[in-house]
Amino acid sequence: MDEKQQPHDSGRQRLDKWLFFARMVKSRSLAQSYIQSGKVRVNDTPVRQPSQMVKVGDRLDISFERMDRILVVKAAGERRGPYEEASLLYDDKTPPRPPGERLTLLEQAVREPGSGRPTKKERRALDRFMTDTDEE
Repeated sequence: MDEKQQPHDSGRQRLDKWLFFARMVKSRSLAQSYIQSGKVRVNDTPVRQPSQMVKVGDRLDISFERMDRILVVKAAGERRGPYEEASLLYDDKTPPRPPGERLTLLEQAVREPGSGRPTKKERRALDRFMTDTDEE
């Protein structure tokens, strides 16, 4: 039996690899940084080692920037495949967001006042304000 296939046969896999194969993160190094920063919990236990082994039935609590995910491991991955293949690796137990928390497309597109560079209109108003205060 090949040593590289043994983790798949026993149903256990490194946590960073599993997150990558399940398409929760874009790279293994990003998965490792998430784990080391304490954003991943396995069975309600904080994990800081990317080499932590996960098995079928383990519950993962992952704190992403935009939302938290609760996943139950269904299988170990063999490769990073398309979404359809990756979604077979877990059951998503994340509760749905309340309707009030969702941003509409308009809210997503509108810039918060004061964030980022000023618009042309805001810059002109600021210029007028600055020239008015200089004359007094």
